[in-house]
Amino acid sequence: MWRSFASQAPWYSARVDDDITQAVLSRDEVARYLRGGPGLTPDQAHQQISAYLEELKTTQRYSVYRTLKHPLYPILRKVRRHPEHVELAQAATRSNRVVYASNHKSHLDYLVELLVLDDHGIRPPVIAAGINLFNGAMGLLNRHVTGAIPIRRNSRDPAYLATLRAYVAELVQRRDLFLYLEGGRSYSGEFKPLKTGLLQAVILARRPDVVIVPVAIAYDLVLEDQALAHQGVKRRQRRFTMEVAEMVRYAVGYESRAFVTFGQPIPLATIDPDSKRDLVMLKRRTRDAIGKLYKVLPTALLAAALRPSMPRQHLVDRIDQLLDALRLTKANLGVETGRQAVEQATRPLVTRSVIVVEGDRYRVRNRHVLRYYARTLTHLLNDSSRSNPTH
Repeated sequence: MWRSFASQAPWYSARVDDDITQAVLSRDEVARYLRGGPGLTPDQAHQQISAYLEELKTTQRYSVYRTLKHPLYPILRKVRRHPEHVELAQAATRSNRVVYASNHKSHLDYLVELLVLDDHGIRPPVIAAGINLFNGAMGLLNRHVTGAIPIRRNSRDPAYLATLRAYVAELVQRRDLFLYLEGGRSYSGEFKPLKTGLLQAVILARRPDVVIVPVAIAYDLVLEDQALAHQGVKRRQRRFTMEVAEMVRYAVGYESRAFVTFGQPIPLATIDPDSKRDLVMLKRRTRDAIGKLYKVLPTALLAAALRPSMPRQHLVDRIDQLLDALRLTKANLGVETGRQAVEQATRPLVTRSVIVVEGDRYRVRNRHVLRYYARTLTHLLNDSSRSNPTH
């Protein structure tokens, strides 16, 4: 079915856009703004909301989108995709409207996770992405090929937020969605708290068959690790073209595995869209599910265990202790022993100039990047300390 959808003519998307526009304008929350308010006439309010709707419109020409992996092959060939439990997503799409909720590590996520779905014949979702990805040629590509919705993540305009929620709610009536609920990549490495805006919009669709499929993506090495780690926190929004140039530079010598792990669907039929408590509980459940799915990889274990200078055996012993703690949380482990972790993580981290090995001794070379990878396990280790306070 998904391939027949992909081959439909562009007029279909135009017709759907018109249907969504009319449905959004009819929703109570939006209709209130259309009546005008302080400093706005009804005509001005209509123009403002119409402009927001025009900005949100997107077209997915999936047959074209699937060919993007060919010009991007020089980067994608360096990332080996490892899907886990993809059968859960396949089963969910057979009988449900699916909203994927994933953590966000890299700009490669948009490609890697969607290609995993494509590799397994799963119908393509529409992606929600930051509006910074819509500049220049990349903006045209995202808006007219990949089917991405531009999101103003920092907007506090009530009219915009009402329009966005209504638009997403109506879109869920027609398409699957892929969301990054952290609201952007993690600059510290930690799994950030989830934002509720888009989650609330999904609930407002009031479709009894909607489910959230949690997804976690983890890399041995994140392509933008140095840029993210040295900035630490997001201070300003840079143009995406600048970030692409930066990624190309960091891709020299880059190789990594990407683990994309799917979880059990979370049904929304019993969630009350008007209940703040239900929304908070859903957010926690979704975040916990994504956190448990996150693949614990050797590079993160070595980073979390290493101190400025340590002998190899001491490092192995510390990783074994970390693994014992992570087993208490039922973490998704990529290795079983400290020795395996050290053997698999040493070369990638040395090649990336994060650590130095001198004989039998391991030393930190780039503490910012090392901390970035160590913090990717923070959510799991915090769970371990809560469940076993004597450790």
